[in-house]
Parts: sequence; structure tokens; C-alpha cells
Amino acid sequence: MSTETAGVAPKPDQASTQTALKQNLREYGLVLALIAIMVFFQWQTGGVLFKPVNLTNLVLQNSYIIIMALGMLLVIVGGHIDLSVGSVAGFVGAVAAVMMVQYKIDPITTTLACLVLGGLIGASQGYWIAYMKIPSFIVTLAGMLVFKGLALWILGGMSVGPFPREFQLLSAGFIPDVVGPVTLFGTPFHSTTLLIGIAIVAAMFWFSVRSRRARESHGYAAEPFGLFVAKNVIIGGMVLFLIFMLASYRGLPNVLIVMGVLIALFVFVTKRMTIGRRIYAMGGNVKAAALSGIKTERLTFFVFINMGVLAALAGLIFAARLNTATPKAGLGFELDVIAAVFIGGASMAGGVGQVAGAVIGAFIMGVMNNGMSIMGVNIDWQQVIKGLVLLGAVVFDVYNKNKA
Repeated sequence: MSTETAGVAPKPDQASTQTALKQNLREYGLVLALIAIMVFFQWQTGGVLFKPVNLTNLVLQNSYIIIMALGMLLVIVGGHIDLSVGSVAGFVGAVAAVMMVQYKIDPITTTLACLVLGGLIGASQGYWIAYMKIPSFIVTLAGMLVFKGLALWILGGMSVGPFPREFQLLSAGFIPDVVGPVTLFGTPFHSTTLLIGIAIVAAMFWFSVRSRRARESHGYAAEPFGLFVAKNVIIGGMVLFLIFMLASYRGLPNVLIVMGVLIALFVFVTKRMTIGRRIYAMGGNVKAAALSGIKTERLTFFVFINMGVLAALAGLIFAARLNTATPKAGLGFELDVIAAVFIGGASMAGGVGQVAGAVIGAFIMGVMNNGMSIMGVNIDWQQVIKGLVLLGAVVFDVYNKNKA
């Protein structure tokens, strides 16, 4: 019999834990869902999912989705949508191929030029959305068609490659082991990767403790200490497990370093910087934000420039991974990116969403793609299952809002 049934009020600690769980149900549920999905596919694939080589491939296969999800998060939080990111990524990859393969331009100049091109594409779309007040759905739908056609035109309908070795390292390279390999349990490990992983987890704990103390010092209620410790231990354990597996193979991929820096940057922007808070305010109520002095047009313009740059970077990474640019590159990327953000807890109405949620949502989609492919599930059923998962995430979001 529960304490409520017996007429006895729950203890303060128990009550505060229950309240914290209800308030953060989506955040905790995402982590548990990712763990459950990984354990399920580890069982169904006969242990293949957690093999170091497969985990490395999982990171490489989803890096460009996660990078675009960071930009899409700000777009959706700001109350908009971008359907063109897949086509922009494919177009930029095509431009990079032509520059490096046909015109023999060096990879560094090509990369910088392509990132600038992505920013210009984002600016061109952001202008119509922010200042001309054309709905983002229409503008970016047009952009999806335009840049898909331009990619076909610039490639002449053919694949272009291969790329210089230096460019391939963007997606296929690994960090060097400057310390030297170390043998544990009879297996050689990439010791530099282990040290970086330990440093990352230590930094995560330090920032979590610091954030908790800051909330308490300002008089805000913090989550129960036991729940705080359990959450950080689980997340830290997952990160250490991934690092341990990667270190037993070839170490940290270069693209994972790029992805980690971007994630840290976007966490800082959304949680610590004024512009991050303004984007959330704009998405929550654009009229109230404008009346409070926020330049919503300029903010929307910059959000789409940011999305264009990240889509360009994702296109470069995808092209480097394939070692060729193809007319079909980027096809359907926008669906995976948008699904990752919504599964990660972003609201359709704007103003709600977290970087961690978008990253976990992208990994959930990636693990499902990887696991179902290993199991031999047909691509048609893969699409059905992913669609149902996305629908379930949105229904869960609407249910929580109505309940509140």
C-alpha cells in the first residue's frame, strides 16, 4: 500500500524527488530510452552493436546529423523550421568536390569558402523569413528544391571524387596517440583517448556541481541530491563506456572532436549567453519579445545564418566520409535532423528545447538506424518505425503540455 493510499504524506525528500522526476520527465526519460534502445539492439544483434568498430561507425554515420541538429534546435526553439538543410549540405559538398577535384584548390581554402557559402545561403533564406515575413516553411521548402537542383547542375548528374587525403581526414581521420598505447586486460588502448575521456567526464561533473551551487546561492530550488548524483553517474558512465570502446579500436575520430566542441559551444550559448535566452524568449512569444526590446528580425536572421554554416559543415563531413560528391547526397537528411530535435524534447510551438536533448535524440535515431540495419530490417519498415517513434515523441510532448 502506498503512503498516499494510507493517508500518510510522503517524506520531504521523497516528495521532492517525485516532483523533480515529474518536472524533468522528458529529460530523464530520454536518457533511459537511449539506454533501453541500445540494450535492446545489443541483444537483438548478438553483441554486434557495442563492438568498438561498430560504435566508431555509429559516431561517424551520425556526426553530420548531430551537427545539423544543433542548428535546427535554435531554428525550432525560435519558432521556425528549415526544410532545406539536406539539400544545402548536398550542394555544398558538390561545390567542394568541384573546387578540389576539378579546379585543384587546396582543402583548407575550399573548406573556408564552403562555410562562407553556407552562411550566405542561410542569410539569403533568413532575409525573406525575418524581414519579409514569409513563413519559414515556404522559404526553406523552396530552398530545398533550389539547392537540390543546383547540386545536380554543378555535378552534371555524375559523382565527383576522390578527394585529397587531407580533406578525407575531416571525417575518416583519428587523433594521434601522443602518449603511446597502454595495455589493459590484455588489450592495447589508445591512451590519449582515455585521458581525454577522463578529463571530459571530470569537467562535466565540475560544471554540474558548479551549476547546482549557483542555483542554490541564488535561492532557486535544486533537484534532490540523490537524483543529481544518479543522473551524473549514469551520463558520466555512458560517456566513459563510449570512450573506453573507442580507445580499444583507433581512438577518437577527428569529427567527434569537432562535434564535441560544437556541442559545448551551443550549451554555453543557450545556457549562459544573452542571445541564447533571447532566442528562447522569441520562440515563446515573439510579440512579447519584440515589445521587451529584442530585435526579433535580426535574431531570426542570425539563426538562419548559423543553420546555413552548420549545414555546410555537415555537407563537407558527409562528402569526406563518402570520398565523393553525389547528386543524391543529403537526400532525406532534413527529416532525420528535425526528428532528432523533436524526439529530443523541442516543442512544435517554439521556446522549448535543450542541446543535450537534441544530441540524445540524434543518437536514438542513429542507434535505431544502425541496429535495424544490422538486424536486416527492410528499409521500408525502418521508415515506418522511425515515423512512429517521431509521432510518439510529439504526442508525448502534447500530452505533457495538456496535463500541465
